[in-house]
Amino acid sequence: MIETIYIEEEIKDHPKTREICSRFPQTRLITCQYYGEIFNRKNQNFRMQKTRPALILAKKFKNFVLDAPAGYGIGGKRNFYFSHMLNCIYDCRYCFLQGMYRSAHYVIFVNYEDFAGAIVNKINESQQCNSYFFSGYDCDSLALEPVTHFADYYLPLFRQYSNAWVELRTKSTQIRSLLKIDPVPNCVIAFSFTPEEISNVLEHGTPSIDKRLDAMVKLQQYDWKLGLRFDPLIYQDNYKELYDKLFNTIFSKISVECLHSVSLGSLRFPETYLRNIVRLYPDEKLFSGPLEKHHGMFTYYSHIEQSMLEYCKNSLSRYIPADIFYSCDYAA
Repeated sequence: MIETIYIEEEIKDHPKTREICSRFPQTRLITCQYYGEIFNRKNQNFRMQKTRPALILAKKFKNFVLDAPAGYGIGGKRNFYFSHMLNCIYDCRYCFLQGMYRSAHYVIFVNYEDFAGAIVNKINESQQCNSYFFSGYDCDSLALEPVTHFADYYLPLFRQYSNAWVELRTKSTQIRSLLKIDPVPNCVIAFSFTPEEISNVLEHGTPSIDKRLDAMVKLQQYDWKLGLRFDPLIYQDNYKELYDKLFNTIFSKISVECLHSVSLGSLRFPETYLRNIVRLYPDEKLFSGPLEKHHGMFTYYSHIEQSMLEYCKNSLSRYIPADIFYSCDYAA
């Protein structure tokens, strides 16, 4: 439950601000000059704020669309990401956001129209080459959809441009708005998964695997293009058994014909992010596991990382064709 909403003075009368605030009639509203006054304050406790986060409504002024990290993608040469929101309502212990931001509050940039203009400019820069846009890098794309109406706004935009793809990456079951419209042919609804035994321990607050799969089944019945994201892979002594079980569960319900792409990615933390996260959760076993540093990035030992990637790739090959598989090797 959101108890406090901070609102930048400049956008207090923006239509999206009024729309969002109308959904929280009992919530305390506090104006501020700039969202960083709240979000970037020193000596904040991410872990404590995560139990009772506030909502911050702000305006973004630049960097609406950024180049995606090298290795991040699903087959396109022109890859970008955009973040209408900062932070995630879920509490996955491996999430790099808790090491990157000082605050656990949710920031929503309400000036969607400026993001849309920047997206169109990127599309127009290269009419002969498909552009790929990813929205789930700094947040979960759909988890706050009932509040933000993010998909409601952006999907009609992408429907106009056949040479532009958008990926909505999520662990959410908030798909009601998608089921009310015709599927967007150049949109991929990509669901992230880890094995149930791992998810129960590390993915706090997320819908269960069964509920995520139920959402995917509904979307495939409406002919939406779907994606599967096993990123990051989490090591356990019995990881082979756990991932085989997960793959079998998923493909017993999800039709390969509905899949646009399937990707794997390694666990990875920039050194400074990992240091911050360990301060928050010093007893978390995940961070005492077989990690080593390569060029400022902490990952599993090389032989473990490569063995996991190779095993899971081979295991997935029993279910999917090779041309929809992607290995994502990028720095967070």
